[in-house]
Amino acid sequence: MTIIAYRLQEVIAAIQHAQDASPFKQQVKLVAVSKAQTADAVREAYQAGQTIFGENYLQEALDKQQLLTDLNIEWHFIGPIQSNKTQPISQNFDWVHSVDRLKIAQRLNDARPADLAPLQICLQVNVSNEDSKSGVAPADLAALASEIKKLPKLTLRGLMAIPAPSKDVTQQTAQFKQVRQCYDALLAQGFALDTLSIGMSDDYLPAIAQGATFVRIGSAIFGARPAKVLN
Repeated sequence: MTIIAYRLQEVIAAIQHAQDASPFKQQVKLVAVSKAQTADAVREAYQAGQTIFGENYLQEALDKQQLLTDLNIEWHFIGPIQSNKTQPISQNFDWVHSVDRLKIAQRLNDARPADLAPLQICLQVNVSNEDSKSGVAPADLAALASEIKKLPKLTLRGLMAIPAPSKDVTQQTAQFKQVRQCYDALLAQGFALDTLSIGMSDDYLPAIAQGATFVRIGSAIFGARPAKVLN
């Protein structure tokens, strides 16, 4: 067994244990965050059973996709979205987790090829109120969700968040609880949502306890990331 396969097995076991203990009794899916990793590392994880991969950097992701066309990978874009990159994102990904304004959603919708299924999206919410973080304010979520529901080539699935980093499980839990409250508020307003994309390598267990359905894990599977690839 390779080191990536071994780490992947450990993470999946931990996710299963946390899922079984969660009061929400949800199914949790793993997004293996492969940003700054090689196509060979992705292939290794795929051969160990992982099929969902998340990428932050567009050009790096596109290069990797070209090398992995023989694999049946579900590609998730999880990074900040610049307007000039909406077309290739919409054309080459199955999910986008990081929509935080209507202009980006409209551009993704307009660029989605007619022969592909609707693009599955999450709204990124900023519960930490950090200026450095992307994300829509909780108070603006419902208005944005209402507009996105009108876009025929997008399917709104739920929320994503990247709370402020903390080693304190109590603080982690409090922030994930805020995201959960935003999600529940949208459900109460009639939005048909089923996805909470919260939790990364350092905090995915408390995220699952608050109802995460996607956890985005990179370093716990692939090890420390190499230097950032710019594009």
